[in-house]
Amino acid sequence: MYLFVKCACVTVLGLNLLSVCLSLPQQQQQQQPDPSNQGAGEPHLKIEVLTHATDCPRKSKDSDILVIHYEGFYDNGTKFDSSRDRPGAIPFQFQLGVGQVIQGWEKGLLEMCQGEKRKLFVPSKLAYGEHGSGPVIAPNSDLVFEVELVQVHDGPKPPNVFKMIDIDNDDHLTKDEMSMYLARQAHAQGIPVDLAAKQQEKVLDNLFKFEDKNGDGKISHEEFSGPKHEEL
Repeated sequence: MYLFVKCACVTVLGLNLLSVCLSLPQQQQQQQPDPSNQGAGEPHLKIEVLTHATDCPRKSKDSDILVIHYEGFYDNGTKFDSSRDRPGAIPFQFQLGVGQVIQGWEKGLLEMCQGEKRKLFVPSKLAYGEHGSGPVIAPNSDLVFEVELVQVHDGPKPPNVFKMIDIDNDDHLTKDEMSMYLARQAHAQGIPVDLAAKQQEKVLDNLFKFEDKNGDGKISHEEFSGPKHEEL
């Protein structure tokens, strides 16, 4: 069960970049509070280094491809998922910093060395929030992950997807703008028009449910979790 990958009913933004439907398919310890989540009284991401790498020629950064093993736990210690428990114990692979995984992973697996193992204490707002994820993750669930970085590779540089969608350049995405973008993506992927139209309403509803944090009917540049900066 790959619980942490974000997916869409069609390939949203062409690259699985946005959270539109959440798919079900001791050594020295270091705590690093997430500086972007420091509101008074708000829980923040905590990181413990369980195993340090013996050698670290490079550290993980946004756009890198990470190959990891992980275990996921509820905050009561009960394990709900593990890459090692699946047939073949195949590691999980994803691109960091492009919205393919929950924010707790996006933030918590930066600056990590190959061979390093971390424990992430992820508050609900950086996991699945008030919506949860199917029958496995209840709404407002804090989660804990133990993650080992097996390999790290350079990944492709993502395009500025926000700019591609924001036709009027007002730094906000409307449903009309997103609808036009999804239609273009569906056409480019060879998805039949009738099938794309049937799926699009659900995709848009889910997309705005997760991305439109303040509920104003638009997705601001700040709210948008996909790639939104020009790569140099």
